[in-house]
Amino acid sequence: MTKAATPYIQLHQRKRTWTPVAITKGELLPGGEEVIQRALSLRILEIPVGNFITDAMKGDLPDVEGCKELLLSNITDEQNHDLALNYAAAVHKVPEKIRAEADKIAKTWIGLDRHPVLKAAILERSVFFVLLPIFRFLGDTGLRTTSADISRDEMTHVAAHSLVAKEIGASSDSQLNAIRRATVRWVTEPLEAENDNKYLSSNFWMKCSDSLYKTGRAAGLADTRASRIPAFFETNNVNLPQYA
Repeated sequence: MTKAATPYIQLHQRKRTWTPVAITKGELLPGGEEVIQRALSLRILEIPVGNFITDAMKGDLPDVEGCKELLLSNITDEQNHDLALNYAAAVHKVPEKIRAEADKIAKTWIGLDRHPVLKAAILERSVFFVLLPIFRFLGDTGLRTTSADISRDEMTHVAAHSLVAKEIGASSDSQLNAIRRATVRWVTEPLEAENDNKYLSSNFWMKCSDSLYKTGRAAGLADTRASRIPAFFETNNVNLPQYA
């Protein structure tokens, strides 16, 4: 295969089209039910992240072939993610109190006066990449499938948005970091600080977010490399992904 002319073209070529499907409700990991509800409530950040990229495209972007095309594709992805997570929220009911708290968190991110592509990069790298494994390890079959599909997109998004932020000289700061930590802390608040099952430990998830924020890696989430898509014989057909 011929090497892509630019990193943005290379990232775009990695993408795979998929269609969100309605899921059925299964059994969540005992003790993680409210965390799942809180994580699902933050789906209201998917469209704002797309809006961040839309706003960024109104200003100066790297004059590199494929950059704008990739960013436009990422905006479409966010709409897909919103639909997939709405399907999940429809079966895992989110209480009004949690929705109201999530709305306040979303308004904080939206109202923060930072470059929009930087906000998108930080949210995706160190918040969404915590929420998605939460769906996988605390969730049911439908949530695991949804997590796997969105994760493939987000890997491209993080690489693209981080590269744009670096090339335009936008870097994080203490306030962005504080909001990032507050967001993850709120999601995992129902958990014990420490638990024999690391996925039920709030400290575990915060350490993962801290590591993702600082280095883009989280050793504690190495299990996610073995992406597990449920076999047809172990799940309702509506929980299986549909690919182009």
